[in-house]
Amino acid sequence: MTLLFTHPAAAQHLTPPGHGEQQARYAAVMDALADLTLDRREAPLARDADLLRCHPQSYLDFLRDAAPTEGLHQLDEDTFLSPGTLEAAYRSAGGAVAAVDAVLDGAGANAFVAMRPPGHHALADQPMGFCLFGNAAIAAKYALDVRGLDRVAVLDFDVHHGNGTQALLWDEARVLFASSQQYPHWPGTGAADERGAHDNLINAPLPPESDGAFGRAAWDVILARVAAFRPQLVILSAGFDAHADDPKGELRWQEADFAALTTAICDVARECDAAVVSCLEGGYNLAALGRSVRAHVDALMRAAG
Repeated sequence: MTLLFTHPAAAQHLTPPGHGEQQARYAAVMDALADLTLDRREAPLARDADLLRCHPQSYLDFLRDAAPTEGLHQLDEDTFLSPGTLEAAYRSAGGAVAAVDAVLDGAGANAFVAMRPPGHHALADQPMGFCLFGNAAIAAKYALDVRGLDRVAVLDFDVHHGNGTQALLWDEARVLFASSQQYPHWPGTGAADERGAHDNLINAPLPPESDGAFGRAAWDVILARVAAFRPQLVILSAGFDAHADDPKGELRWQEADFAALTTAICDVARECDAAVVSCLEGGYNLAALGRSVRAHVDALMRAAG
């Protein structure tokens, strides 16, 4: 069984009109999954203890002090707080942690966390790129520090490099972080020579206009390294803005490419006897986002059996 962690609070994170990380993204995702038989669970609020594995207390205090009671508060050029944002962000991180617990406890072979705001650009003490908390990194640290795992793989296929996840896991030898991304592209990181303090990072830069076949070939190389690492858990930063129709990138992936990559990742996870937790990241063309999420979750469901 595939688990779905979500909460209506994801729709209460508001951004200005015309902003890519819009409220309608949540509706597009939920509509795409509406008819599927999934074990649907509430994404809980993250505990501060879990957030503090990646973010200092001063940062949590800063966000609480900055949260508005009405209107919007702008944190940087494209990251905003609304009255409902902090609950949504806490449930995004909390859903990722709860999904780790659920799959490690045997409730399902894999899980999809359908929450927003996304997380993979958030730095330890700085919001960035629509993101407040490093959801995937937080989940990985929880699996290691609380659940006692020795090896976790974090895999990111968003069109934008997960610079925040990379920074949070740079010196974490127990994690293998691997990412494909359009390069050069915002935020400017993700070159192949960015390898981490313990040779624990793999970056696969993809040229603009390259298609899904090119991307999957890069992931064939990555997944061989993942298999050799023998992770006990695989966490995905599942961004769908590499889609050909997405306005924020110049890659040319289609829904079938996300499905094929998801299947390949799940095959390696099965060989390693590792469960899979997938966390929603980007995807800004609503129709393409819905179709791509559906293809991704269909593949997770097939892998779960």
